[in-house]
Amino acid sequence: MTIFLRPTRAAFRFSGAEAQKLLFDVVTGRLLAEPGPAVWWALLSPQGKIQAEGLSGYADDAFWLDVDQSVADAFFKRMKMYRLRAAVQIDDLRETHAVGWSEGEVSTGIAHADPRAGGLGTRVIAPRAEAAGWENGNAIFASRRIAAGVPEQGPDFPTDASFGHDIGLDLLGGIDFLKGCYIGQEVVSRMKHRGTARRRPVIVSGVAATAGTPVIANGREAGVLGEVVGGNSVAILRLDRITDPAAVTVGDQAVTLTLSPTGRGIVAITDASEFFSPSGRVLSALAKLQWSFAAKNARQATPAGYGPEGPDEGLYLPLSVPESAPRD
Repeated sequence: MTIFLRPTRAAFRFSGAEAQKLLFDVVTGRLLAEPGPAVWWALLSPQGKIQAEGLSGYADDAFWLDVDQSVADAFFKRMKMYRLRAAVQIDDLRETHAVGWSEGEVSTGIAHADPRAGGLGTRVIAPRAEAAGWENGNAIFASRRIAAGVPEQGPDFPTDASFGHDIGLDLLGGIDFLKGCYIGQEVVSRMKHRGTARRRPVIVSGVAATAGTPVIANGREAGVLGEVVGGNSVAILRLDRITDPAAVTVGDQAVTLTLSPTGRGIVAITDASEFFSPSGRVLSALAKLQWSFAAKNARQATPAGYGPEGPDEGLYLPLSVPESAPRD
């Protein structure tokens, strides 16, 4: 299976007796020292804004994480600060290892399936000598994740600008609502329980503009385009400003909006009355759409020492709409 190089991603390795505890206590995701697919995670500021995000996989007695190259230095510095005197070794692998992507399973390097959506394949981290023949595949991977509605830091949103809910982190297993405190947890929990997430990833199609171009709804900016590939982009938009999806424009040209919280069920926004009240508030139909994508049946126990064990209530948003959901 062909492996494509992702030169915009930087790899880090966390090992040692307290590596799981450090990551469990600092980042949003459920990072456990056990084999399996990769886990999406984010490092937040105390105010809940994303400082770094990426995938983590466990192999060879270590956690293998990747982040955007633009935040690698800051991420390395922050994690060393949070480590304090814990028994954790943090290795910056930018000089020695490359990050790649493959459509299927591979037999080389440290490989973990990307579970966020179908078609995202496998993330691979390997020594640079093994990666010498990899072709640049950033554009190929970008087209896949855009089609699935999965945003990425760097191409789609900058540092310290978005909350975890804004990028769908809560809908794709990137936030563990059962474990104890982590950096920014108070803000994440408040947004979940109050239902105050107004921004969500939206696939914008029919685009003839570049990344950073405003998406205009009712004469107001609802957000900006992320990376554009093949006329498609993922934009983090204010849903409450989109009262007439058919009238949304980018660069004075009409575009098509598609909600795809998980990439497993793309639903086009065609009838605004289904989702928005006359005042522009999000109605329960949209809440049901987003939350139904996030519902999970499996129970996930919390490891001893990391918070209360129990069923997955709160880990993923429920199918039913809570009383706090905005209604008219």
